[in-house]
Amino acid sequence: MSLAWLVILPFAGSLCAAFVPSHARNAAAWLAGTVAVACIALGIQFYPQIAEGEVVRATFQWAPAVGLDFKLRMDGFAWLFAMLVTVMGALVILYARYYMAAQDPVPRFFSFFLAFMGAMLGVVLSGNLIQLVVFWELTSLTSFMLIAYWYHRSDARRGARMALTVTATGGLCLLAGMLILGRIVGSYDLDVVLASGNLVRAHSWYLPALILIALGALTKSAQFPFHFWLPHAMAAPTPVSVYLHSATMVKAGVFLLVRLWPVLAGTEAWFWIIGSAGLFSLVLGAYAAIFQQDMKGVLAYSTISHLGLITLLLGLNSTLALIAAIFHIMNHATFKASLFMAAGMVDHETGTRDLSRLSGLYRAMPITATLAVVGAASMAGVPLFNGFLSKEMFFAETTFVSGNVITRIGLPTMAVIWGTFSVAYSLRFILQVFFGPAAKDLPKKPHEPPRWMLLPSGLLVTACLVVGMFPATIEPYLDIASRSVLGPGIPFHSLAVWHGLNLPLIMSLLAMAGGVALYRALGKYQQGTAVVPLINRFDGQSIFQFLLKKLESFAGTLTRCLSTERLQVQLLLLICAVFASALIPFSNGGLPAGNQPVAPVHPAFALMWLVGGACAIGAATQAKYHRLAALSLSGGAGLATCMTFAWFSSPDLALTQLIVEVVTLVLLLLGLRWLPPRYKSVDDKVVPLQTRLRARTRRLRDMALALVAGASLSALSYAVLTRQAGEGISNFFLENSLPLAGGSNVVNVILVDFRGFDTLGEITVLGIVALTVFALLRRFRPAPESMGLPVQQQVQDAQIPGWTPDPRALLPEGPMMLPGVLVQLLLPISGMVAVFFLLRGHNEPGGGFVGGLIVATAVILQYLVGGTAWAESRTRIFPQYWISAGLLCAAGAGLSAWLVSRPFLSAMAWHARLPVIGEVHLSTVLLFDLGVFLLVIGATVLILVALAHQSRRGHRKPATAHEEPEAAVPAATPRVAEITADLAQPHPISHAWAPAPAPKEG
Repeated sequence: MSLAWLVILPFAGSLCAAFVPSHARNAAAWLAGTVAVACIALGIQFYPQIAEGEVVRATFQWAPAVGLDFKLRMDGFAWLFAMLVTVMGALVILYARYYMAAQDPVPRFFSFFLAFMGAMLGVVLSGNLIQLVVFWELTSLTSFMLIAYWYHRSDARRGARMALTVTATGGLCLLAGMLILGRIVGSYDLDVVLASGNLVRAHSWYLPALILIALGALTKSAQFPFHFWLPHAMAAPTPVSVYLHSATMVKAGVFLLVRLWPVLAGTEAWFWIIGSAGLFSLVLGAYAAIFQQDMKGVLAYSTISHLGLITLLLGLNSTLALIAAIFHIMNHATFKASLFMAAGMVDHETGTRDLSRLSGLYRAMPITATLAVVGAASMAGVPLFNGFLSKEMFFAETTFVSGNVITRIGLPTMAVIWGTFSVAYSLRFILQVFFGPAAKDLPKKPHEPPRWMLLPSGLLVTACLVVGMFPATIEPYLDIASRSVLGPGIPFHSLAVWHGLNLPLIMSLLAMAGGVALYRALGKYQQGTAVVPLINRFDGQSIFQFLLKKLESFAGTLTRCLSTERLQVQLLLLICAVFASALIPFSNGGLPAGNQPVAPVHPAFALMWLVGGACAIGAATQAKYHRLAALSLSGGAGLATCMTFAWFSSPDLALTQLIVEVVTLVLLLLGLRWLPPRYKSVDDKVVPLQTRLRARTRRLRDMALALVAGASLSALSYAVLTRQAGEGISNFFLENSLPLAGGSNVVNVILVDFRGFDTLGEITVLGIVALTVFALLRRFRPAPESMGLPVQQQVQDAQIPGWTPDPRALLPEGPMMLPGVLVQLLLPISGMVAVFFLLRGHNEPGGGFVGGLIVATAVILQYLVGGTAWAESRTRIFPQYWISAGLLCAAGAGLSAWLVSRPFLSAMAWHARLPVIGEVHLSTVLLFDLGVFLLVIGATVLILVALAHQSRRGHRKPATAHEEPEAAVPAATPRVAEITADLAQPHPISHAWAPAPAPKEG
C-alpha cells in the first residue's frame, strides 16, 4: 500500500470526527482509535523493507517545472519516529476516552488530535524541504488548537498563543534556512540534500543556514532561550501534554537536528550553537523542576532538561553521541508519557495536582503509584530501567569530548550536576505525592481510575522495564534508525546493563547519591524558596513579554503615523504608495507605446463613456451625503465598463462584470443601510471660514491626485493595448487553449486550467474573507439611529378567516406581493440558467464564477423582496457547507491527477457515448469549475446573510443598564412581534448566525 495513506488517514479521520455529534464521545474515540491502529498496521507493513536498509518512497508531481513535488520518504529513522507517533497516539486516545469529562466536546478534541497526528507524520515522512516546513507549521497550528481546547480558561488561551507565537516564528526562520540550504545544494529533494554534506559545510552561506535552521529546531523543542513556552502549554488537557510534550511536538526539533545531522554537523559552529543550547537547557530545566508546585510543572521542566540532553548529544559531533541521542528519544517518550498519564490520573481522581496538598496516595491508588514509581525511576536513571542505559551513554560521551580544559572537565561536571538534579526532582515527585501521611483536604476522595485508563501507562512502564533489563530487544530498531542517518559504517556500540566499574558508572553513583542528599537537604519546598529567585534570571518569558510590548508599541506608533480612522486619509496614503511604486519601472525610460494603429472613435461609444464618466463623477460628489444616489451612479459607471467589454468582443468579461456589478451594488447597499446618516449643514455660517477653506483645499488635492492616477493608468492601458497581438504571453494562450486544454473560451481556460493553481488560491481567499466578514458581523450592532424597521418589512396579518398561517410561510403583502411571487419562480429558473453557464463555460461565455453569481443574485432578490424571515423560511441554504463543498471539489480535481501519476491540477478528460444523449466529454476541469461555482454561491450568500441578519438582531437588541432605550425603533404590529419571537428559535439557515456567547473564565 502507498506510503501516502499513512499521512492521509489521520487527516481524513480528523475531518470525519469534526462531523460527529458533540455528545458522541464513544463514536469519536472509536473513530480516532481505529485510525491510529490502521496507521500502526501500515507502519508495520513497511518494516521488512526498512530492515533490509531500503528507503520507501512515494512521489506525487506538484510543480516539477520548479523542482517541487509532494514526496514522502521513509528510512529507518523516519520509520522509528512514525511508529513512535502512531503507537503513542493510540495509547493517548485510549487514555483520553476516560480522562475527558462528559461535558467536553470530545469529537472536537479527537478532530484536532488526529489533525496534529497527520501533521507530525507529514514532518517525519517529508522528502522535500519545503514540504517539511509546510507540515512543520501545521504542527504549530494544530497544537495551538489542542492547547487552547479549554478556551474558556485564560491560562489555556495565553499558553496557546505563546506556543504558537514562538514556534511559528521559529518556523519562519526554518523556512528561510531551508531556502538557503536548497539554494546551496541546487535542489530541495531531501535525498540530494543529505548527500551534499561536504558541499554545504564548505559554502559561505553555511553559517546563516545553520543559525536559521537551529532557530526553527530550538523553538519547537523548547530549548534555551526559547524554553519558556512549554510550561505554559501545560494548561492543555493532560492527554495533550502526554502526546505533544513527550513524544511528538517537542520531539520535532530534535528530529530535525538528527535528520540534517549528516549535512550540518561536524563543525565548530554546530558544536557551539547546538551544544550550548542543549547544555543550558539540560541544567536549567532540571534545576527549575525541583521547585515546581504543580506535578505537570515538574514534568514540563524535566522535559526541557531531557530534550537538552538530546540536543547536547547531537551537538558533540560524535557518531556514538548521535546513537545515544536517538536511543534517549525513544526512552524519554516512554517514561515521560507514563508520568504525564500518572499526573493526569492523580488530577482526575483527586481534583488537584498541587504537590503541597498531595500526600499518601499510595494507600488509595496503589496501581497508579506503582506505575508512577517505575516511570520516575527510569527518569532518574536508576539501574534496570531504560533511562539508565541512555544516561550511561550520555555520561560516556561527555567524558570523551576533546578540546580545552573547560570542555574536557566542564561537560562531565555539568552532566553529574544534571544527574543530581534529576534524581532530586524525581524523588520529590514520588515521595511527596504517594508516600507520607494521607492528605485530608483534597477536593475529591482519591481512588483508582478505570482499568482501561491504567492500561496505556502500564504498557509504557512495561516497556521501560523490558528495555532496561533486556536491552537487546530494542537494539535492532536502534541500529535501523542509526544506519539510516550514518550509513552502513556505524560505530560499534553495546547496550548492556553492566559494563564493569567504569567512569560513567561512577558518575551515575555520584549523581544518585547527590540527588538523595539534595532532596533531604531541601526538605520541604518552603525550605528551598531562598534559591528559587535564581530561576528568574533565566526567565525567557519576561523577555518574550518585553519584546511583545515593544512590538505592540512600534505597531501603535506606525499605525498613528500611517493610519487614521478617516477612510479618506487611508485611501490617500494607499493611492500615493501605489502610484510611487508604479513609477519605479518608468525610471529607465518608461514604457514604450505600441505601434498598433488606433481605431476611430465611434460616436455611440464616445457617448456611452461620457455617460459613464458623468456617473463616476456624480458618484464621487454624492458619496458623502447621498449614499443611495452614489451607489446608483457607480452602478452606471460599472455598466459602462460592462458595455465596453462587449464592444471590444469580450462577452465573457462583459457577462462577469454585469453580474459582479449587481451583486456588489446590493451588498454595498445592505452594508450602508446600517451606517448612521450624514446631513449637510443648513447654515454655512455655522462652519468657520478656515474650516471651509481647509475642506476645499483637501478636495482640490484629492481631485488632482485622482486625475494624475487616472491619467497614469489610462496611459499604461494605452501602451499595453496598442502592442502587437503576438507580444507577451497572450499569443501562447490563444494558440494552445484548444489543443492543450480542450476549450475555445480562452478566458475560462486560463482560469481553470493554465492558471488553475492561482484560481484555487483565490477561491480559498474568497472563502476565508466570507467567513471573516461573517465572524466580524456576528458581534456588530447597528447604530441606534439606523435601527428603525423599514416599512416594506412590516408583515401584516393574513386576512383569511379561520386560518392562521405559519409566520415563516407568509408571502410579502401589499406592494411587495407580486414581486414575492415572481422571485419564487425566479430562483429555480436562475438555477437552471446558472447550470447552463457552468456547463458551457469551457467553450462559450460563462463558467463557474458567473454561474455562482447568478444563483447568488437570485438568493439576494429573495431577501430584498421578502425580507430575512420569509426568505429563510422558504430557502434551505447552508452557505458554510457550500464553501466547504467548493473547496473540496476544486482540491479534489487537482488531487485526482495523482491517481494517474500526473502533476497536481493536471486536467484529465474522458469521452463516453450515452444511448440517448450521444457523445459526452467529461473532464476534471468541470469538477474544478464546479468547485468555483459552489464556493462563489456560498461566500456571496454568507456575506449577504450576515448583513441581512443585522435587521433581526437590531430589533431584538435589549437595552442594558448603560444604554438608552431604543426609541428610534417604531412600534411593531402584533404579527411582527410574533415573527420576531419566532425568529429567536433556531431554524435551518439561521442556527449558526446567533451571536456567539462571551467566553467565561473557569
